[in-house]
Amino acid sequence: MASERNISQICLYVSLLVSKLGRNRITWDLEIMSETVQATAERIRRLEVQGARNVAIAALKAVQTLAEKTKAKDKDAFLNELEEAQALLFASRETEPLMRNALRYVSLQALDSSTEKVDALRELVASNVGLFLQNLEASRELTAEIGAKRIRDGMLIFTHCHSSTVTRMIAKAKADGKEFSVICTETRPAFQGRITAREMVELGVQTIFIVDSAARSYMGDVDIVFVGADAITSEGNVINKVGTSSMAVLAHEARKPFYVVSELLKFDPETLCGAYERVEQRNPAEVWSEAPKNLSVRNPAFDVTPSRYIHGLICEEGVIAPQSIVETVNRSYPWVLKQ
Repeated sequence: MASERNISQICLYVSLLVSKLGRNRITWDLEIMSETVQATAERIRRLEVQGARNVAIAALKAVQTLAEKTKAKDKDAFLNELEEAQALLFASRETEPLMRNALRYVSLQALDSSTEKVDALRELVASNVGLFLQNLEASRELTAEIGAKRIRDGMLIFTHCHSSTVTRMIAKAKADGKEFSVICTETRPAFQGRITAREMVELGVQTIFIVDSAARSYMGDVDIVFVGADAITSEGNVINKVGTSSMAVLAHEARKPFYVVSELLKFDPETLCGAYERVEQRNPAEVWSEAPKNLSVRNPAFDVTPSRYIHGLICEEGVIAPQSIVETVNRSYPWVLKQ
């Protein structure tokens, strides 16, 4: 199971840390880690923190707290702490490029800084965490504003799972006075679609809630499909909640435009160098907690939607072809490609 692999990764990391740094130094290192990064990593691993944005925010705040409590005496020791924290948080969830990009951004700013003073580095981490979060919120608002223009009066919108950016986009369209309806799936096995349904009802949007397997029965009636993203590869493929690729194929069959609504920082630079985006396998008990003995249950959290099924990627830079993701990221966030 994914949880067992993550625990093994963390245990291996701690054992390597002990051998690398020695038992005297590790005493205070792990004390700080247990109060901040380890606790956050465990919450992320247990899915107590869900959604790419929330995971990134939690990880950034953990690193900021670590920096505030550091006992490092020089820059090298401080950077080592950031690297160690980053490794623990990376191991907590496999499919989280937004979190990885966020933590790398903070680490890069500290690494490239000319200052050698720990106090100055501590303040630098805090300011860059705040700046990243501010820019992240601004990118969501801009993405939502751009996407809202694709919504017209009388539309029937289809969406799968839950995306805070998609919800924000629909809220903007509603605030602009547009009237439309939404179909959302329940999104098995964790039922994130219920979050979307509640949000739509709270916005005053007429909402239809369906089981995932009923998607084909309704796809022919909809006007447009919007989904979020957990990761975007260098080829423009999108990793999102399992079932998304099926919805994309159904939309293609029904000749309905299929849009992905996502900030550019969900791009995974590792895929540019040939790596595959990791797809997290979650606890089978989420699917069937009392499954018969010897029954093999699989629970992939995500699937891959090929770029050929994506009508457009709605992001802070506008509506772009998914295949142009690398060029667009390089123009907006060149530091992402330099890692």
